[in-house]
Amino acid sequence: MSDLSISFILAVTATFFIAGIVKGVTGMGLPTVAMGVLGVLTSPLTAASLLIAPSTVTNIWQLFAGPAFLPLLRRFWLMMAAIFLGTMLGSAWLTSGDTSLTTRGLGVVLVLYVTYALFACELRVPKAMEPWLSPLIGAVTGLVTGSTGVFVIPAVPYLQALGLAKDDLVQALGLSFTVSTIGLAASLGLRGAFNTGNLALSCLAILPALAGMGVGQMLRRRIAPETFRRWFLICLLLLGAGMCLGPH
Repeated sequence: MSDLSISFILAVTATFFIAGIVKGVTGMGLPTVAMGVLGVLTSPLTAASLLIAPSTVTNIWQLFAGPAFLPLLRRFWLMMAAIFLGTMLGSAWLTSGDTSLTTRGLGVVLVLYVTYALFACELRVPKAMEPWLSPLIGAVTGLVTGSTGVFVIPAVPYLQALGLAKDDLVQALGLSFTVSTIGLAASLGLRGAFNTGNLALSCLAILPALAGMGVGQMLRRRIAPETFRRWFLICLLLLGAGMCLGPH
């Protein structure tokens, strides 16, 4: 990022504040919103770099919010390893310099995510499929994460389909998101994609993200989360469609 203008800094602050509100209301969505909005304002590579610090802080908080960290780690370690390796490989697209390809890829992922969230029926994965399906889902999630900066597809629907208890699901999602963030940070660092401006602004973005989460948690008690979620997803769908179809 070569231009740290006041208008851009304000746009980043507003983006992470809004993304924090979404996470506070719905329990997830910060990287999806941040990448969706910032992917329009700047290159997906810069957007992913800005995502690292606020995503790390919020995901670690989510990871340690429950008591089942070690059992979940033992259950999903192969999936987490595949996410990490897939992210390292997928980042080749993100750092290739072809912003048209990565922006359209991000748009496709947003559309898929919203379509699933709005219309998907409840899925269930048989226990017998988990040993081989978890690493496969992890590898695909890692490739998507590395190439677009979005952590949710297909890990979130898969973990939801395992029938985990509510607290275990939240913690398992936190584990997946944390590994994705670490993998993305490591891959960008190894490929020399960080610069001082990106890292400093990413750290500053922690504050609006946490403030937004606080506001979102208050809003959760005042409005119907499903109503908020529906209209947010519709807006995200329009944003993703524009990224897929528009000129870049």
